Amino acid sequence: MQQQADVTFRLQPGGRLQGRMRVPGDKSISHRSIMLGALADGVTEISGFLEGEDALATIAAFRAMGVRIDGPVQGQVTVHGVGLHGLQAPAGPIDCGNSGTTMRLLAGLLAGQAFDSELVGDVSLSSRPMRRIADPLTRMGARIELSAAGTPPIRIRGGQRLRGISHQSPVASAQVKSCLLLAGLYAEGRICVSEPQPSRDHTERMLAGMGYALQRDGTTVCLQGGGRLQAGRIDVPADISSAAFFLVGASIAEGSDLVLEHVGINPTRTGVIEILRLMGADIEVLNPRDVGGEPVADLRVRHALLRGIRIPEELVPLAIDEFPALFVAAACAEGETVLTGAAELRVKESDRIAVMADGLRTLGIDAEALPDGIRIRGGRLSGGRLASHHDHRIAMSFAIAALRASGEIVIDGCAIVNTSFPGFAELARQAGLRIETAGATM
Repeated sequence: MQQQADVTFRLQPGGRLQGRMRVPGDKSISHRSIMLGALADGVTEISGFLEGEDALATIAAFRAMGVRIDGPVQGQVTVHGVGLHGLQAPAGPIDCGNSGTTMRLLAGLLAGQAFDSELVGDVSLSSRPMRRIADPLTRMGARIELSAAGTPPIRIRGGQRLRGISHQSPVASAQVKSCLLLAGLYAEGRICVSEPQPSRDHTERMLAGMGYALQRDGTTVCLQGGGRLQAGRIDVPADISSAAFFLVGASIAEGSDLVLEHVGINPTRTGVIEILRLMGADIEVLNPRDVGGEPVADLRVRHALLRGIRIPEELVPLAIDEFPALFVAAACAEGETVLTGAAELRVKESDRIAVMADGLRTLGIDAEALPDGIRIRGGRLSGGRLASHHDHRIAMSFAIAALRASGEIVIDGCAIVNTSFPGFAELARQAGLRIETAGATM
C-alpha cells in the first residue's frame, strides 16, 4: 500500500468531455469469468478482460490452486478449466489484495473444497465485514474462522459436507448471493437465496451460460448442487461502473458530448443511468445488442442542467458502486439531493458516505452524512486537497469534480485507481479532463 500514497492526481479546473472512448472491461464479469472458467470442463476464452489489480488478484488465486491461466494480453485470457473438483491446495494464504469480490466469492467456493485454505487482504480489505458470508456458510455446514471483529483473515476448514439452505438476505448484495451460489455448487440439496431488492445477476447469467441449471423467481435464485460447468467464450463488456465517472463528467461540464462504447447495460446495473436521467441528464442508448448473454450498448451523454432529487430506494442496489460519482453530480445540481437506504456504502473500500461528505465540504459544498445515506445541496465547487482513503472510486469521483471546480483539486493516494481502472488518467486526459499525475506511472 505504500506506493499508493506516492501517487497524486493534480487537476486544473474546467474543461469538457468530447469524442468516443471505451472504458476497461467490467470488473464483476472479469472476476466471475476466471472463477467459473476455472471450475468448468474445458477451455474458456475471455476477451475484454479487465487488467486491473483486483481482477489480477483473482487470476493469481486460481493459479495458486493449480489452474493454468494464459494472459492477460490486451484483454485476452485463456483459462484451462479443472472441473468442480480439480482445484489443488494452495501452498499458503491466498492474497486477495484490495478485492472484496475476490475474497467473498472465493470463500463460498473454498467452503466446498477438500483442503484447508486462508484468505488475506490489504489493510483496507482486512477491515471489511465478513460475517454476512460466514454466518450463512456456517449454516450450510462450512467451518470458518474470522477475526474477533468479524473481519479477515478468513480461515476455511476443508472436507466439510455442505447442505443446501434457504437464505433470506437482509440487504441486496451480489457478493453475498454469489458466495452462497458458489458454495451451493458443492452442496447436497438445493441452495436458495432471496433478497429484498434485485442485485446484479452476472453470476446467474454466467452459470446459465455454462449450462448449469438454476431457477429464478423474482429476487430469489435457486440451484441444485452436484452439476457441471461447460467452458466457452466470454466477451467482457465495458464496465458501467467505470463509465459512470464519464456519464457524470459529461453531464456536468458545459459543452460536453461524449460516446462511451460497448458498455454493459445489464438491468441490475443501470441504476446510475436511471438516477442521472431523473436528475435531468441527457443520456442516449445507442445500438443496443446482446453479447454472450449480457446486454451491451453505446451511451451518448451531453451536458445538461441537473436538478436535485430524492433518490428512490429501489434504485440503490442497482447503483451501489456508482454513488461516489453520483454525489458529484448532486453537488453540481440545482437544489437538494437526498439518498437513504444505502448503509452498504459505509462498508465498501472506505466509508463512502463519510468520506464523500467530508470531501464535498472541503470543496465548499453543503453535504450532510446520514446513517444510511447523504444529503447534498448543489452549489459552487471550489478547489482543495483531498485523500483517496485507499478507495479507487473516491479518487476518480473527485477527479471528475474538477470539471466544475473554480480552483485546482489535488488528490493524494491515487495508485489505488489501478484496482479497477488502469489507465484512467490518460484516458480521461484524452477526453478533455485537465489531469496530471505525480509519482508512479498511472
